[in-house]
Order: sequence, then C-alpha cells, then structure tokens
Amino acid sequence: MNDIILKVENISKQYRLGLVGTGTLSHDLNRFWHKIRGKEDPYLKVGAVNDRSAVASSNYVWALRDINFEVKRGEILGIIGKNGAGKSTLLKILSRVTSPTTGSIKTKGRIASLLEVGTGMHPELTGRENIFLNGAILGMTKAEITSKIDEIVDFSGCQMYIDTPVKRYSSGMRVRLGFAVAAFLEPDILVVDEVLAVGDAEFQKKAIGKMQDISNNSGRTVLFVSHNMVAIKDLCTRVLVLNHGGVSYNGDTTMGIEAYLEGDIDIQSSIDFEQVNDSKMSFTNFKISNTRGDLQSVFKSGENIVFSVEIAVFEKIRNPIFSLRLTDQNNVNVVTWRSNDYIESPFPDQIENKITIKLTTRDLFLIEGRYRLSMSCLDGKEMLDFYGDFIAFDVTPDRPNDKFYSIDRKKASNSVVYSEASWTVKSY
Repeated sequence: MNDIILKVENISKQYRLGLVGTGTLSHDLNRFWHKIRGKEDPYLKVGAVNDRSAVASSNYVWALRDINFEVKRGEILGIIGKNGAGKSTLLKILSRVTSPTTGSIKTKGRIASLLEVGTGMHPELTGRENIFLNGAILGMTKAEITSKIDEIVDFSGCQMYIDTPVKRYSSGMRVRLGFAVAAFLEPDILVVDEVLAVGDAEFQKKAIGKMQDISNNSGRTVLFVSHNMVAIKDLCTRVLVLNHGGVSYNGDTTMGIEAYLEGDIDIQSSIDFEQVNDSKMSFTNFKISNTRGDLQSVFKSGENIVFSVEIAVFEKIRNPIFSLRLTDQNNVNVVTWRSNDYIESPFPDQIENKITIKLTTRDLFLIEGRYRLSMSCLDGKEMLDFYGDFIAFDVTPDRPNDKFYSIDRKKASNSVVYSEASWTVKSY
C-alpha cells in the first residue's frame, strides 16, 4: 500500500443536459430539502448513460459512473476510449479542475496537468513569466524554478520567443512550453491529455522519451490519454479502458488496446451504405468473401481475401481514384491498395455508370488478430466519398508453407506481415 500514489474510489460525475448551471430553482430546493433531512440527492438516482450517439432520455447524464482504480508510484497509466467516453472528465476531476458528484480521490504529492493546449498559461504574460507562474502554482520556490528554467526553455525549443507574450504563440509552441513546464518542475503525478497530438513528430518523440525518463529514473507517475495506440503501447505499463463513462478494462497494455479496438467495431462480412445524392458518387455496398464467393469474416493467414465494392455514379467522374486501406490493432496502416499507384491503373480513365470493384489479395500473410478497413474515392484531388474503419475481419494462425511455423502473434509480436526472402549465409 505504501507504493500507491493515487487511489480513486467510486468516482461518478453527473451533468445536467441542455442548460448551463446545476438546474432549476425547484431542483435546488428539492436537493436542499433532502439534504436537511439527511437523505440522498434525489437526482443521483436518475440520469442517462454517457452515450453521445444516443437520444437523451433524461435531463441528466452520468459522464462517469463508479470508477475505481489505483496507481502505483512510477507507473505510466494509459487511459483510452472513444470520444465522449469520459477520459477528459476523469482527468479534470483528478486535477481538481472540477469536483466529482460522488466518490473520493486520495493522492500523495503534487499533480501537474496538461489537459489542453495552453492549460495554465496566462496569454498576456511571456513564456518566461508563465514558467514562474506555473511553478508557483505547483508550490515551488523561485529558487527552484530558476535552477530549472534553462532546461525548460531548451526542451521546449521556444528560446527565440521565451520573452514574448504567450498569446502570440502557435498552438504547437504553447504545447511545447506547457509540457516542458509540467515535466521539468517535477510533479509527483503528471497528467497529459492528448495534447501531444498538436506537436510535431520531433516534439512527440522528445515528450514520450521524457515521460519514460520521469517514470524510470525519477519514480514519478504519469497518466497519459491518447488515441495513438502505438504511443500507448510503447509508453504505458498498464491501461484503463473507458466506455460510456465506466471502466470496461483495467490491466495489461496489449490486451487493453485489443479490447478497446475490438469493441470499437464489429466484425462482419457485408455492409450497406446510405446513398449521398449530392455528390458525384456514393458507396452503396461492401462485401468480404473468399475466392469461392462465400461471405466470410474470419480468414487463415495467407488465405486470399476478396473485397467487393459497389459504387453508384450520379455524375461523370473524369479522373477516378479508388483507395482501400488495411489497418491493424495498433492503428498501423499495414497496406494500402490505391488505383493510381499502378502504372496500368485498374480503373478506367473516367466513369459515369454504376460500377463494382473486386480486389483480391495474394500471399498476404497477416499476423493473427483483427484488421479494419477504410476506403475512399476521389476525382483527381477532390474527395467524393470516404469511410474510415467501417468494417473489420479476423485472421487466425496458419502455416504459409513448409518453410514457416504457424503464424501466430507470440512468434511474430513485432511484425506486421510475413514475407518470404532470399537468404545468403556464409560461415567463416
């Protein structure tokens, strides 16, 4: 128990829909009447589940409901889930930006939060002044901040603008400075919410390295929210998966990512689309089948897969380009089939009638797991129709030939596809 730095017990957060504030005067009086009689808040018993796509069935919604977890000192906890699952609400409660409706939080030490671009930054103050401001908020002395200010400025890469008001910074510069301040002022718990997505590739790499250093060398705790599953997998020691305001998984990082991605989309072999008549074309149907024409959603590794797409054309498309992308469980694009990548395009120069596209894979030895598909159609550079991660299928292990063992994830955990190669080995 001495290693537990953060303990969350039965945290719930309720919001009122539609109106700003806690509710009507009658609700406030009703709450007060129940309180003086020693009874529970009557509105805690009602409220819709936090599903942003559903039609509201109540004036209240539970953004979070009965959240329980513990975090040890030095852990990097990844928090993942769909948009609207409650991730940012949870971090705001942990950072004391807002209070929970019910439940309690027990922490040891200082918490530094980077919840959105420019969090904690005063726009009228310079970058240097904001460093001292944030340090003071964290409870550090001026001498402590002064001793680290050169490292903070150097890491942020904003040396030229450090004495310029933050309101003139780009969003990326504000993230750089904000992260540097939060990381180098040595909080016991660092909370980072998706802000790294704003930074460039170089800064993201530096920031992830810094978070690993904070955890490994300094023994500090990091709570990291991101939709980048590769970063979550590389960085986090454990993940918490939120779904509709509740915890659906708490444990191993790899298994948690799989649970999140597999719950995000159902496997199926056929899907119909609603026609979009205000465009030149519209996807109408997509099917996944084997080479015999049987609809199928589970394939052996290396088995040829047939993807069939029907397109309704309402207006002549003069430079049609079709693209189909295959993505794995880590959001890595495994392969993209694009018609204009071929010297002899499989597409005609122009189309003006309904067409069906059939794309058959060959010797695609995928690792065991679930794979998602995205597709698009363009007229030159004009996007006509797009569907991202709209359908998925599963791949099971199989032997590609007598040269390989069965292709399963345990033997190929760092691979994307299997491929034969010519080897030359010399012994001296």
